[in-house]
Amino acid sequence: MDLTCMVLLMSLVSGCAITHKETPIFPAVTPAIKPDYPLSPAIQRLYDPWNPYEDRSNELYTNFKYTPLKGLELRPEISRRDPSKILKIDGIYHVWYTYRNSQALPAGPKAATGIIPSYDWDLSELMHATSKDGVTWKEQGIAVQRLPKPQYGWRSVTTTDILIWKGKFYLYYQGFNEIPGLRGDRAAVTVASADSPYGPWTPHGEVVVDFGDKGDWDSNAIHDPNPIIFNGKIHLYYKGSPQRGGRDDTIIRAQGVAIAEHPLGPFIKSPLNPVINSGHETCMFPFKDGVAAIVSLDGPEKNTVQYAPDGVNFEVASMIQVPPVAPGPFVPDAFADNGDGRGISWGLCHIMDKESGANNSILARFDCDLSLDINRDFFKRNNLRFNDETYFQKSTHYNGYLKKLVERQDKKSKAHL
Repeated sequence: MDLTCMVLLMSLVSGCAITHKETPIFPAVTPAIKPDYPLSPAIQRLYDPWNPYEDRSNELYTNFKYTPLKGLELRPEISRRDPSKILKIDGIYHVWYTYRNSQALPAGPKAATGIIPSYDWDLSELMHATSKDGVTWKEQGIAVQRLPKPQYGWRSVTTTDILIWKGKFYLYYQGFNEIPGLRGDRAAVTVASADSPYGPWTPHGEVVVDFGDKGDWDSNAIHDPNPIIFNGKIHLYYKGSPQRGGRDDTIIRAQGVAIAEHPLGPFIKSPLNPVINSGHETCMFPFKDGVAAIVSLDGPEKNTVQYAPDGVNFEVASMIQVPPVAPGPFVPDAFADNGDGRGISWGLCHIMDKESGANNSILARFDCDLSLDINRDFFKRNNLRFNDETYFQKSTHYNGYLKKLVERQDKKSKAHL
């Protein structure tokens, strides 16, 4: 190697060393402020949409703890599911939910009759229960029952939520006028009203949020009505679906919002619908000056908590594990509309009974920390671990599928011998 080449090589090596020293290495202790030097896209995301302290300082991150309820224990002929948000009135907690007490277990749409339900939520009515502590509950009786055919909701009334507006109470719920499952889970939203949480409830018998036009994202299902008061108006969030049964390439489930100035409408759907692209049930609550949502089970942004400063433009705020199914949280300020939402710390949800599969559900309590008024470190822990019962869940359907798969693989292997 001649002298010129050696000098050039030494210069290149020296230049690389200088460049390396001029670009700091990201430290072991994460800086509180975003460093002012080149960062990978991953570390830039740590500071931009997230925060350098991960979930510990994220107000909209939580994990969940579940507790069995007293007074609503499982009975073979009874299913309880889809609780409303919880109200506290004169020191008493109130909740409403889907209640089925049928003569037979669900048998599917083709086998359903006037006394045999198709699914867990078929042939259902709306039950009211109260509690002094949020754990022990007492049923107060049916709040809204199925109306005689052909009135709206004659087949089943399900999945309700509550609104208080100018001292009056309104229950929004799904009304089925056909056997669920024959043409998809086809139901729209109707409403009943009362002067007291104990009723009597008067069904208005009219659809307040209806299906979209043919081909629209919500053309076949308007489910899970979830009202809050925001910016002086009733914001009724709901889940929509375009499917009529079977599988296709459309959005399976998404969430939208319809806005009204009176509980009976007219409700005007947002032109930006769907405002959330995922989720199996709705769960919205005021948070600071905007609206937060627990989004679970379905879609590309499932198992997240999201936030919209304007109640419409939602962004993912955190990713969560084992969220409640069909959560009905205790939301003290759901109707306060004061621009200072305080969040939630507990509520009810439903759990499908493992012995009967999807045929019966029970209600349970969940606790969390999505509240600005409490600070429970337990609920901010991440990197959760679960026991073997969680991982090795029994599934007759899956075990049957697995057995057939192994048999097919054995046949293929023998054919190649």
